Amino acid sequence: MLDVDCQVPSMGRWPTPPFDPRFPNQNQTRNCYQNFLDYHRCVKNMNRRGKSTQPCEYYFRVYHSLCPMSWVQRWTEQIKNGTFAGKI
Repeated sequence: MLDVDCQVPSMGRWPTPPFDPRFPNQNQTRNCYQNFLDYHRCVKNMNRRGKSTQPCEYYFRVYHSLCPMSWVQRWTEQIKNGTFAGKI
């Protein structure tokens, strides 16, 4: 997995997401989707353990940088309705 501590910029500055070797191609659709899943899995696991969800912020920022907001809204609505296809 990626070392989150090395890649978190200071709070006021958020450049484009760093290179992820799992997604070397120009099309970043899969990267967007994977970071969306990783964020929700991270939050679910941290809440289950009773810990802070702050480490999950990296995934949140990456998918918010890469994903169109219409996709994020649709996926969030599908999660709420229980019809989301991904495994969280």
